[in-house]
Amino acid sequence: MTRITALVLFQLTLLVSQAAAFPAYVPDKNDWPWWRGPNRNGVAAADQRVPVRWREKQNVLWRSSLPGRGHSSPTVVGNQIFLATADEQREIQSVVACDRATGKLLWQTQISRGGFPKTHRKNTHATCTVACDGERLFVAFHHNARLTLAALNLVGKKVWAKDIGPFDPRVYQYGYAPSPLIYDSTVIVAADYEKGGYIAAYNRESGKRVWQATRPKKLSFSSPVVANVAGRDQLLISGCELVASYNPKTGKRLWAFPGTTMATCGSMVWTDDLVFASGGYPKAETICMKADGSGKVVWKDRQKCYEQSMLAYDGHIYALTDQGIAICRRAADGEMMWRERLRGPVSSSPVLVGDTIYQPIENGTTFVYKASPKKFELLAENKLGNSGFATPTICGNRIYIRTTQDIGGRQQGVLFCLGTK
Repeated sequence: MTRITALVLFQLTLLVSQAAAFPAYVPDKNDWPWWRGPNRNGVAAADQRVPVRWREKQNVLWRSSLPGRGHSSPTVVGNQIFLATADEQREIQSVVACDRATGKLLWQTQISRGGFPKTHRKNTHATCTVACDGERLFVAFHHNARLTLAALNLVGKKVWAKDIGPFDPRVYQYGYAPSPLIYDSTVIVAADYEKGGYIAAYNRESGKRVWQATRPKKLSFSSPVVANVAGRDQLLISGCELVASYNPKTGKRLWAFPGTTMATCGSMVWTDDLVFASGGYPKAETICMKADGSGKVVWKDRQKCYEQSMLAYDGHIYALTDQGIAICRRAADGEMMWRERLRGPVSSSPVLVGDTIYQPIENGTTFVYKASPKKFELLAENKLGNSGFATPTICGNRIYIRTTQDIGGRQQGVLFCLGTK
């Protein structure tokens, strides 16, 4: 056995032993532990009883004022709700926890202070959604032209925090958005920007880097996802004018082919052997590709979902485009089943419960409509608060919506819990 072969075998053995010592987290069906939910695709548990209609005094179980500002979705595990938030005046980035039953603020832990960068007017300094493995919380913040990745326990005590590298975009100073991703014993973070991007995995227990892969020198904002597609686990991410797949255990690039555009924000979605991505800037493209590494483009069009993700369900792709048009396409060939003009602009992603889609837009309105290829059927149009940038969380027969309200002439962050009494 050569020295190189022995070294490779040792590294593989180390990766396997780490995974065995740190078993994969299986979320409870009543929880929502990370970005886009337990399945990472915006599909919630189907057997829930949640309201279709609501307003300020209808089906609102509680509301809670939130410190600071942020677009992170509510992360719900056990009896707590976790959110990232930022005090823009004091330049403090924190994680907060609320009681799941009442909305009462339980604790707030500061992660970083100072060095806030310039951001897009629609972005915040706390946009990534907190990820939870049942024992720890993971959050990434951008400050001082670098990224900090932190781990907390469930009572808010900092377990570790580390500077994971530079993030200093200059051409487009839009801020940071990708949410951390939990896979096996690691937490994975993406950082695409024009000076040299990267995607990297860190041990959840220690924060030690397990692997790092180089990304193109281009700016993008999408959160990576892991999907079992085409017979294997694949780490999927769009942007940088690529649709790309990596081995989530090692960081080795499995395949990457031209697709979408430079900047994308939404996460990719998938079916059994197909992957779908949409963007963005500077051009508009939605693309469907085979996930087997062949690079085959199955279909593509000029529809654009820049900031929002799409939804794959029962052989069809649903989306609310940047133009405010709800569409349903057949996944296999892209045939348009229907299209219906609603409104926009839209930044948050859809959530599916059973056969019902919940889709907010930026003014705080949520459209509720059927996920059916036969026809478009609008069930309700609900307005709550003044903004709809955070994707809602739907779990345990409750809907959690993060929005803002005008209180005393200023915009106050508010978390609503909706349900049938």
